[in-house]
Amino acid sequence: MPPSEPLHVDARGMKCPWPALRAARAMRAADAVTIEADDPNAAYELEALTQRQGWKFLAIATHRFELTR
Repeated sequence: MPPSEPLHVDARGMKCPWPALRAARAMRAADAVTIEADDPNAAYELEALTQRQGWKFLAIATHRFELTR
């Protein structure tokens, strides 16, 4: 995988905190992750995770987010 291509995580149907846990695990092996998560709290959980870790958070669409180092 090229370094510029984000790793993708499909967390649709998972309740929080699972989307954030999956994203954190994926970030161990990548500098960028896109995640699809449809739990209503996912955006808040993912943004809180990025703030704690010093990463960047971007809401790409309603249920699609990007985390980067």
